[in-house]
Amino acid sequence: MTLEKVLYTDKVPTTRSGKDIFMTQPLLRLVFVTLLAAQATPSTVWAQVQAAPPISGVIGKVQSFTGSSLEVQTPSGVVHVDVKQPLTTYQQIPSDLSHVTSASYVGVASTEQADGKEVAKQIIIFPAELSGAAEGSVLTDPPGATTHSRMTNGSVSRPAVSHSRMTNGTVQKGGGTTLVVQYQDGSKTISVPANVPVTEVAPEHVTFANGDLVYAATEKLPHGTLVTDKIFLFIPAASPNTK
Repeated sequence: MTLEKVLYTDKVPTTRSGKDIFMTQPLLRLVFVTLLAAQATPSTVWAQVQAAPPISGVIGKVQSFTGSSLEVQTPSGVVHVDVKQPLTTYQQIPSDLSHVTSASYVGVASTEQADGKEVAKQIIIFPAELSGAAEGSVLTDPPGATTHSRMTNGSVSRPAVSHSRMTNGTVQKGGGTTLVVQYQDGSKTISVPANVPVTEVAPEHVTFANGDLVYAATEKLPHGTLVTDKIFLFIPAASPNTK
């Protein structure tokens, strides 16, 4: 009897002598049980999806940009970054939620509601070369603020349709969309209203001005100098009160 027949028969297979074939061939029984378990729980494969490894970078407001150097004001002070050529600059272009695929790395700006639910106000889709940029989930409001705004960067994946509970990286669509964004030390479940702006980070010519919010992917040289050849101009979501 072939393994295929063993897997799909609706009766317990036996040998010619009438004995249970699984009792006489323990290895075959092990294979059978293992394969059935794999078929019965497809979502376990998706539960093993790993967050994109973080990449080094500096985020903050431009203090100066000369083409060969970049000064960025960060919460811990001004950081100097040497710029190497060729330099690739990025900015956001209009997109939509259909471009969030099973391998996307995204940034989601959200606000915590009174019931504790995170609701998205902007979604940014990063290109593959910037996967891992600013990875994690951090509060963005200043100390003492009455709101609880957050930026979460991480990986999203789309599992096979099932009735099991949501696992990491699931994108579900319906009356509303829920994103589960996975990062190195956790995940964040975020509700996405239908009108949330979605943009993609794409290579574009950018002229940086003082005060621009940027992310520079950096490499640290042996003597400690930071260098970059990728700088992204970040455009925050407009306030709901902006006219």
